[in-house]
Amino acid sequence: MDSRRDSLKIIGAIGATCAFPFGADQLYGQHMHEQAGKPAVPAASGPFTPKFLTAHELTVVSRMANLIIPDTATPGAVASGVPKYIDGALMLNPEMQTRYREGVPALDQAARKRYGKVFLELTEPEQIEFLTPICERSDKLEMKPAEVVFFRAVKSMTADGYYTSQIGLETELGYQGNVALASFPGCTEVHEH
Repeated sequence: MDSRRDSLKIIGAIGATCAFPFGADQLYGQHMHEQAGKPAVPAASGPFTPKFLTAHELTVVSRMANLIIPDTATPGAVASGVPKYIDGALMLNPEMQTRYREGVPALDQAARKRYGKVFLELTEPEQIEFLTPICERSDKLEMKPAEVVFFRAVKSMTADGYYTSQIGLETELGYQGNVALASFPGCTEVHEH
């Protein structure tokens, strides 16, 4: 895959399913801080022991996240801490917990039905071939089987986690923080708002 943009075309545009299932305080939660009455969501970087996901679930989520946002010239989903973000966010959202607990076995069952093996045993081309129609179905608003609902959740949370991480926000998007500008380059017209 030549670029992140090309790989996203294979799995599907993230923006189509980015539902932000958590509040802004939880997205910002990748930075360690306490909220009144709520535990802090763990920071994104470094190895960690999952608090919600099982080892198998974490491996599946990590693989899916890296297929959605792979390493390119900049680090991908796993390197930016998306699996840790997802695990921490799941601790705060019982509805999403159910989607993940039901989704991983449903995904493995669908892969076994099609290929005779579970998702993690598929080659990368098989994983992409398998996930592409699931991704397309996840973009529709109809009732879906558990593996499709699960994929939509992973896709949304991968985008949420990646683009609120330091790597996604600063390295990928070039965000420089709250910087006062003396002028606005490229803005040549004055409009009345």
